[in-house]
Amino acid sequence: MKAYLQYLKYVLVHKYFVFVAGLKTKAPIWLLLIHDWSKFLPDEFIPYADYFYNKPKQEKEFIDAFRLYGIAEAAPFGHFTRERFNRAWLYHQRRNPHHWQYWYLMQDNDPNYPIPMPEKYAREMVADWAGAGRAITGKWETLAWYEKNKEKILLHPETRSLVENLLRGLTQRALDAASCAHDFRPIKNNSEVCVKCRQIQPRQ
Repeated sequence: MKAYLQYLKYVLVHKYFVFVAGLKTKAPIWLLLIHDWSKFLPDEFIPYADYFYNKPKQEKEFIDAFRLYGIAEAAPFGHFTRERFNRAWLYHQRRNPHHWQYWYLMQDNDPNYPIPMPEKYAREMVADWAGAGRAITGKWETLAWYEKNKEKILLHPETRSLVENLLRGLTQRALDAASCAHDFRPIKNNSEVCVKCRQIQPRQ
């Protein structure tokens, strides 16, 4: 139960920071509100929680694999948390068009290739990257993360151009916020916004 509560807390924090970032990338509000809705489904929520927050369960699975099958490799697919997580991650990609993998065309005979993402989902995707980084590391360092991983992110050239422009905009906003003499005013949802640089944060 503890693992599930920890993961629920992370998802809610992530959704909050995605919403904050999405206001800056100008993603549609309705997409930000339903962002990652599928993570609350059991076939995603449970594997994710077990993978990130339930190490004792994973250790027990290895012991059980040797006891039941002699060697870990003989265990059927799904015995290990990592396998269940991989399946849940695949489900998540297929259900959520803000992931670039959703728009990567897998062909039977011709080469695979990315097709352009609709702009609204590209804007949500950048907000998702920013929100994940902020929730995990406590920092807005999306451009640095992208530069480190962009060779693995297979985007159509049109989408990549939009994404990189959005990332540069987020970085400039972060620099502006860092140098701002903040004047925060309360807004809805227990948050506050700086009237100078428009930075949003939880109400202090």
